[in-house]
Amino acid sequence: MNLGDLLKQAKDVQAKAGEMQKQLAALEVEGVSGAGLVRVVLNGKSELLKLTVDPSLFKPEDKGIVEDLVVAAHGDAKGKLERRVQDEMQRLAQEMGLPPGLGFGI
Repeated sequence: MNLGDLLKQAKDVQAKAGEMQKQLAALEVEGVSGAGLVRVVLNGKSELLKLTVDPSLFKPEDKGIVEDLVVAAHGDAKGKLERRVQDEMQRLAQEMGLPPGLGFGI
């Protein structure tokens, strides 16, 4: 393989990595807590897209509980997102013919 081919291959890998990052950023996962009373949706960049709180939780004396449930739902979604991103990166890397363990950040 000559230098020109190597540079072309590096550019192809870079383009594929960019596409992989776009696909991962478009992921959405839902986290839940309190038996579904609180739900959050995160995107692939761990940004909070949506928060849903069951109306039954809106009592002044339950403020601390609701806040704890929101934090728990966010943590649940973030953990799911991290696992899904890892799975997607492995799948996409295999599809691109990249060696195992080659990681790309999002």
